[in-house]
Amino acid sequence: MKRQTLDTGWTLSRLRAPSSAPALPNSVPAAVPGNVHLDLMAAQLITDPYLDVNEISQDWIGRSAWRYRLAFDWDGEDAERIDLSCLGLDTAARLELNGSLLGETRNMHRSYRFDIGNQLKSGRNELIVDFQSAYEHGEEVRKRLGSAADIPQNYPGPSNLIRKMACNFGWDWGPTVVTAGIWKPVVIESWSKARLGSIRPEITLQGSQGVARLHVEIEWADKGTDSAALVLSIGGKRVEVRVAQGETHALIECRIDNPQVWWPHGMGGQPLYDLDLQLLGSDGAALDGWKRRVGFRSVRLDTTPDEIGSAFTLVVNDVPVFARGANWIPDDCFLPRVTRERYRERIAQARDANMNMLRVWGGGIYETDTFYEECDAAGVMVWQDFLFACATYPEEEPVHSEIEAEAREAITRLMPYASLVIWNGNNENIWGYFDWGWQDVLGNRPWGAGYYLDLLPKVVAEIDPTRPYWPGSPYSGSMEIAPNADEHGCKHIWDVWNEVGYETYRNYIPRFCSEFGWQAPPTFATLAQSMREKDPAPASPAVLHHQKATGGNDKLLQGLEGWFPHPENFDNWLFVTQLNQARAISYGIDHMRSHRPTCMGTIVWQLNDCWPVTSWAAIDGAGRKKPLWYALKHSYAPHLLTIQPRGDRLAAIAVNDATLFWRVPFTVERFDFTGRLLARHHVWRILCDRFENTDIEIPTELATAGDPRREYLRARLGDAEAWWFFEKDMQLQYPQPRFDIESVQTTDGIAVTITAQSFLRDVCLFVDRISPNAEVDDMLVNLAPGESRTFRVKGISKEAFDDADLSAVIRTANQVAERAHH
Repeated sequence: MKRQTLDTGWTLSRLRAPSSAPALPNSVPAAVPGNVHLDLMAAQLITDPYLDVNEISQDWIGRSAWRYRLAFDWDGEDAERIDLSCLGLDTAARLELNGSLLGETRNMHRSYRFDIGNQLKSGRNELIVDFQSAYEHGEEVRKRLGSAADIPQNYPGPSNLIRKMACNFGWDWGPTVVTAGIWKPVVIESWSKARLGSIRPEITLQGSQGVARLHVEIEWADKGTDSAALVLSIGGKRVEVRVAQGETHALIECRIDNPQVWWPHGMGGQPLYDLDLQLLGSDGAALDGWKRRVGFRSVRLDTTPDEIGSAFTLVVNDVPVFARGANWIPDDCFLPRVTRERYRERIAQARDANMNMLRVWGGGIYETDTFYEECDAAGVMVWQDFLFACATYPEEEPVHSEIEAEAREAITRLMPYASLVIWNGNNENIWGYFDWGWQDVLGNRPWGAGYYLDLLPKVVAEIDPTRPYWPGSPYSGSMEIAPNADEHGCKHIWDVWNEVGYETYRNYIPRFCSEFGWQAPPTFATLAQSMREKDPAPASPAVLHHQKATGGNDKLLQGLEGWFPHPENFDNWLFVTQLNQARAISYGIDHMRSHRPTCMGTIVWQLNDCWPVTSWAAIDGAGRKKPLWYALKHSYAPHLLTIQPRGDRLAAIAVNDATLFWRVPFTVERFDFTGRLLARHHVWRILCDRFENTDIEIPTELATAGDPRREYLRARLGDAEAWWFFEKDMQLQYPQPRFDIESVQTTDGIAVTITAQSFLRDVCLFVDRISPNAEVDDMLVNLAPGESRTFRVKGISKEAFDDADLSAVIRTANQVAERAHH
């Protein structure tokens, strides 16, 4: 097998465009992999779509048709078969080689292979790939389906009719930048005798053995070829299976005694084995090969009925795992820009925030292999949605066949990855059917249930029996039970944020919460880079354009009610809304984790952003950490101590997600804001076993405040601590914040020590205001009078810090809340 990657020499030209589109040159250089937007930006024909309101004026790009052209040389190599392999075409494409039609494609999420032996010639060749506008393609499908296409869709565009990344058409956190182009590599593969087709590796544990069982499809160049052999090497073992001439399916298996086991991080290591599969001819010559890094582990989903309802617990290597995670969206609207380094950085940010799971959400893509490779290495489990989100989907042709082919390919491609632990049928579509008024519009027309309840479970069971499948998020396990029930399955909590304050989180004890979130703007540096407004304000055009949620800014203010006064300027708006986001999500996570094992997972909406935007993300579109990231790091710590109401009492809940028992002293104290100790309770030793919670009662004399506006509780359990305030910030009589600052140069930045002269709540250092590349190691720190905390800051010098105006850099909740009393 020889491969020639066609990655240089491409050009891009426009075929058709709306009348409002600007003039363009006849052609411009094109990058492959890439897309139209990136090529136009590289040619300086459009400005950055993420800047200001540029997105609006560039709508014509997604409504135009485009041509990619490549002239390339071929040396006339002698091979029995020559194929053109296209790993990703976005989306409706027509391919010609030397004037002959190779075929047409209609799915961004599939790969395509064309036999080009009869079209390819020695010397100069020309390959043309024409892309139809996604809108035009959607309209064609709509006409073909007739009334079957007139079904509910929560967002504009035809994303429920065509197989393209849904959020390309805009979401409540994403812009409308409808892409087209060759977004994955194009390769010429020349081969003789036989080649490896699809390979389905079942990599799992059975007792003390690691099992690598590979279902292999073999494609033969002609019917007269001699027999071949498959050779599997893994873990120092080698297994060979003979394949008779013309045989198209083979099974090869290798078992390893007592293998090193792959674990989610924090529970063990992530050892990976080199798996090497070779296809050899009868003479022993290598015909084709396939290599992956794999990990041995088992996974199942426990849905056992119990006295509450039914469990929803992922069990890895026979150990129930509390999933501490976040939802993952495409990290850029322009997918080819997401490099391995960017994936590695983002997944490291998730792991560093103590997450052990990312949910790949159904309105994006099946991620690139790089994403899962990095998750394997980091020990971050992956929940993988099939690509359906917030819409009904027709089950008629041509959609049904495309979806089945797409699912089969996606399952097969992603099977090698140890981090992938569950397949999920859709995002919010079953919920929408029951609770969003869809039934009134649908009548008796199909809407997608056939995919989630029939097709997908059958295909997963057939292709990948090593992993569990669940029909939807949220879903209760039965179409007879409300899909968002607390007692069963997985739940989304969206009345919090949309309608009510985050105190409402305590009304719910879900079995698994796979979506819940709270908005805030991105960091100051990211906002500054995304707009050229001299005097930004929450409702100024560019800031408002980077807020895609309906009524989003109003909800930001609504969510402050009772906690903080409405901010009177842009800097305070930025800080207090970010602080409130962090508070809200910590409030929800701490509550749900305190109810383990009833609740066994919290997957926050969302980890990342695809552009600079006010959203639910912890990491903004430039990769900078919002205060929420630091809150997640605290609330997802393997050892969590949290104070929670339990009926008419207060309790400290110790949550142990570590692999060893936790046996340390416990102290809870009541102070006033001057630092005066009012009451104290000490227990010489508390035992919290591994993967368990321990409820520690707080005596009444501590749990009852003398003056709720000026007092708080502080509990310590080993290195973990928890704080409890008896009132919301608006009612608390915080002292004016007073503190000393000292900075010291370090090898990679500075160490900033803050010493509190008064009580300080939620100390934050926004060092991106001094340098956009600066980053601090911690935020949201409470300090009692006389206490100090040293913050490590990278990417900044002592001189730059000392010369800066620190009034907007160092912020506390005291500063915002005190205005309520003036």
